[in-house]
Amino acid sequence: MKILNKLALLSLVIPWYSLAVNAVENRKTNETRPNIVVIVADDMGWGDSATYGHKVIKTPNLDKLATQGVKFNQGYSAAGVCSPSRSAILTGRTPYRNGVWRHLSGTSPTHLRETEITYPKLLKKAGYQTGHFGKWHLLSKNQFNNEQFPQPSDHGYDHWFASQNNAIPSHKNPNNFVRNGKAVGELKGFSAPLVADEAIDWLSNKRDPAKPFLMSVWFHEPHSPIATDTNFADLYPNESPLNMKYFGNISQMDYAVGQILETLDEQGVSENTLLVFTSDNGPVIRFGGSSGGLRGYKRDEFEGGIRVPFLIRWPNRVAAGIESNVPVVGTDIFTTVLELNGITLPSDRTIDGVNLLPAIEGKQLVRQTPLFWRTHVSPAESRVAIREGNWKIVANDTLTEFLLFNVEQDAKEQNNLADKKPEKLAAMKKLLLDTWQDIAKEGPNHWWEADKTRLMKGAKLSY
Repeated sequence: MKILNKLALLSLVIPWYSLAVNAVENRKTNETRPNIVVIVADDMGWGDSATYGHKVIKTPNLDKLATQGVKFNQGYSAAGVCSPSRSAILTGRTPYRNGVWRHLSGTSPTHLRETEITYPKLLKKAGYQTGHFGKWHLLSKNQFNNEQFPQPSDHGYDHWFASQNNAIPSHKNPNNFVRNGKAVGELKGFSAPLVADEAIDWLSNKRDPAKPFLMSVWFHEPHSPIATDTNFADLYPNESPLNMKYFGNISQMDYAVGQILETLDEQGVSENTLLVFTSDNGPVIRFGGSSGGLRGYKRDEFEGGIRVPFLIRWPNRVAAGIESNVPVVGTDIFTTVLELNGITLPSDRTIDGVNLLPAIEGKQLVRQTPLFWRTHVSPAESRVAIREGNWKIVANDTLTEFLLFNVEQDAKEQNNLADKKPEKLAAMKKLLLDTWQDIAKEGPNHWWEADKTRLMKGAKLSY
């Protein structure tokens, strides 16, 4: 009878012991798999922060990130406008290849197709919990929150709190957010702190703490229509009303970044969280934005339109206080987060991004596809560009006129070397044309060809 009782006791203890062992093993596994946080500002220029040299704007939390991790001095967005740039972050594919070739603000049929493979989708499959917070802008107005088109949940997010494009009517008291398919209605407050609050609530109260997590936090600031809490505008009493609003708007977003950083600390997950901060494209100068002296601005393929803030922090693996001059691009985020998790990259399509972690050690990155940009709304004379090594070629919309720069030596692109370096010009022209042909044949070119046809017929496109 005593033997039976012991056996019965063991039958109760063994399952609980097994569960405990499994829990420990799961915890060990999660400790080696980093959490991922990707923060994207909207229209924030390379020069729009103290971190990158602005003399007035206060960005203490971005400054903190830079001192705790890596500051990339040659970080790029994948396009000079937002929708294409964001699509490249999620897919690791240059925009014309993944189909989101233009910004999506009206009734364009273009959208991020469900057939595209995003890193949130692959991380979710690998056991991550995933959340998207803020701007989406990967489909048009008539497609957003429409079950006939793929929504954030179809691209791998367990939880999403998003607007189609800008915060409406402005950053103050926005009324166009949708949470998991249900309209939220008017919110009281300002966009960046509201987006941060939703992310913080999910992180603190709704996620499964036994699983690693991914958070995409895509702020609306400083995109127009700009609205700034007086608490932040008042930081700049000696500035013009325009600058008070714009500079304060950057500080408003920086504050929201700080709230997220504090929550990561409170949750005890900061050390094993890979955090990336960047912007979707360059600034809008008329609102007060700064390219940091670079040529061009939003919608341009000159450096001012595509060179953006790019910061990475990961205390468990990345040393603090590093500055890197290795060129990196938003497209690289896809490959980086997958490779560090041991997830095989898709083999049935071209992946343009590379793992950027070696750049932290100053190593040059070996790319299958050179850094390439083509933005449909860029000025006609600077609509296409490619960079390889120190050299960059900028082409017009018909790919018939070219400018050549050594951007390592001439970041402001003031010295066109096309006439002085004919052999380099010829090589870069060939690289550009070959790369474009390769990209165009893979993407859904019927979308952009249809728009060209409509424009030739005199149509005015509503985007």
